[in-house]
Amino acid sequence: MFGISIWEFLVILVVAVLVIPARHWGDVAKFLARCVKFIRNLIWKISDATENIRDQIDREMPIDRVIRQTTDDMLGAFSKPVKRKSKRGHKK
Repeated sequence: MFGISIWEFLVILVVAVLVIPARHWGDVAKFLARCVKFIRNLIWKISDATENIRDQIDREMPIDRVIRQTTDDMLGAFSKPVKRKSKRGHKK
């Protein structure tokens, strides 16, 4: 949980119980609940944005292939040698 072990969490909890007076425990619990809710919402927003980006990339991939294929076809048409009519049969 957040990169700390259960023992570190218990030490922090024991120190908090010893340092914070009992009359403020309710306020501390409300504050922690708001922090957890904020972090949870932030994680959901990041996950949603990541999913939207992934969907956008998936939608653009076929378009990239179409553009690449069209470009290759056009460049291929220009790179073929052009057959010219010979001028041998013409009179001057």
